[in-house]
Amino acid sequence: MKNKFEQQWLQDAVRTLTENFYGRVGWQSPSNIALVKYWGKHGNQLPNNPSVSFTLNTSRTETTIDYSVHSGEQLQMKFFFEGVENELFGVKVKRFLESILPYFPFLNQLSLTIHSNNTFPHSSGIASSASSMSALVMALLEIESKATNQPIDLKKASYFARLGSGSASRSVYPQASLWGKTEALEESDDQFAVPMAQALHPVFAGYHDSILIISAEKKEVSSRVGHNLMVNNPFADVRYQQAIQNTEVLIQALQKGDLETFMRITEAEALQLHALMMTSQPSFLLMQPNSLAVMAAVKRFRNEQKVPVCFTLDAGPNLHLLYPDDVREQVLQFINESLLSYTHENQWIDDHVGEGPSRLF
Repeated sequence: MKNKFEQQWLQDAVRTLTENFYGRVGWQSPSNIALVKYWGKHGNQLPNNPSVSFTLNTSRTETTIDYSVHSGEQLQMKFFFEGVENELFGVKVKRFLESILPYFPFLNQLSLTIHSNNTFPHSSGIASSASSMSALVMALLEIESKATNQPIDLKKASYFARLGSGSASRSVYPQASLWGKTEALEESDDQFAVPMAQALHPVFAGYHDSILIISAEKKEVSSRVGHNLMVNNPFADVRYQQAIQNTEVLIQALQKGDLETFMRITEAEALQLHALMMTSQPSFLLMQPNSLAVMAAVKRFRNEQKVPVCFTLDAGPNLHLLYPDDVREQVLQFINESLLSYTHENQWIDDHVGEGPSRLF
């Protein structure tokens, strides 16, 4: 049964295009870093618990689509990643586009040439699926907008980005977003993320994210596999309840500017994610010795210097250091003097809370 949003989008779908419908669109969309983690799903990319994230700025995917009407009756496309045709990625993208054809039937009339590139290195601890799928959907919605003369709907963008990658639902909004139903926010929904920028205390609007590249190797387990492992994880139900509680507490901390609570919840969420992977069957140990060394160093630095910096991780060994703007110089000195020796070839990425997707031209 279609929900009310799906029913409306089916009614609004463009059915035919004129023969002279052609052009080029381009969007950049950022990745995001989850504070409360989305881990475990059901149905068609629906979350088992709510998640909260910061939208990044520097770490983004840039996607352009050249499109024109063709004489056939099926979608035609080529996909290029960083200038080289990539058939593997192309198959995944085409499969996604075909899955949403009921809502975008005009795609069967189009020939698409898609170019995508990231501003951050592969396997850097940044969710490339979030930035790439949200950029693709924003470009797709601009093509639809040109056909209908209707503005782009960010709720719709979040909904369809979610179908490509769950975390992508959160990348269409600036600064921060929430995905998943929670009593803490009335408008929250499992079907799409909702913006949280207006609810942020000013201290969080200027937050920094310094990403330490502990390892440049491809991550050991994909997100899809990791989510599936939650089905039989003995701690799954407890985890989902804990995530619901953490979401409610974290939202209050973000609204009040409560840095102590923010740091406590953020680090606990990161460690719990890795504990879940270690207790799955099969189990995965994704942190490396240098990951643990950096976490211990960050805790010592915070306690001794009274600097409000904390860490988080996604499903890999690389660490995100989160801190407010007024302690930036102290944290940068700490990174350069004490942490770079733990990274892969002194690599780290200087990022911060950002403004969400935008047109490239």
